[in-house]
Amino acid sequence: MERTFVIIKPDALRRKLIGEIITRIERRNFSIVAMKMLTPSKELAEQHYVVHKGKEFFDPLVQFVMSGPVVAMVVEGENAIKLMRNTMGATSPEQAAPGTIRGDLTISLQENLIHGSDSLDTANMEIDLWFPELKG
Repeated sequence: MERTFVIIKPDALRRKLIGEIITRIERRNFSIVAMKMLTPSKELAEQHYVVHKGKEFFDPLVQFVMSGPVVAMVVEGENAIKLMRNTMGATSPEQAAPGTIRGDLTISLQENLIHGSDSLDTANMEIDLWFPELKG
């Protein structure tokens, strides 16, 4: 079993899509092994997006993820990272395939509803960052 990290972003909460997104994750036969709702601090948001520090979109990205509550989750299943990313769809709504979360529900590149880890190393780092209580 593999674990990945997922954030349902503030735009999804504002649009009342939490249930729809969680349903799609569960229909993929993933288990949600940890979940919490919080409004990220600036420190947490900056640590999460540290790989983008210095890029022009870093500050807007940090501000966006801090703009309201998010739902952070640890999702588990066979090939969870790759399959979860397939379930989410491409970041850009123009490239996201129909049937994916972003393909069906996203309306802009900036507000794209969901984040999922892109590798095992990233997943482990993000899970440790957002769920320090799971360490050990």
